[in-house]
Amino acid sequence: MARPMSVKLDPDTRARLERLAESRRRTPHWMLREAVAQYVVREEKRDSFRQDMVTAWEEYQATGLHVTADEADAWLKSLEDGNEIEPPECHI
Repeated sequence: MARPMSVKLDPDTRARLERLAESRRRTPHWMLREAVAQYVVREEKRDSFRQDMVTAWEEYQATGLHVTADEADAWLKSLEDGNEIEPPECHI
């Protein structure tokens, strides 16, 4: 069940939100809920990316396996050109 939460906005931001809501034929409440939902999704993705980066760095430190930037660029260029090839092999 949804529970209310208050948000204090300065008068300028509140007026801007109300104008935007009116132009979109939405309520300010709907606009705030949408904004919060989008923010949470974005920040969760950012946290996931950050964790993936930490995990990759730890794996590199433990194994030394990597591909060079030139190898990665060549693979991406090949994909861009429509060639579905396997990614380069990691090496020490």
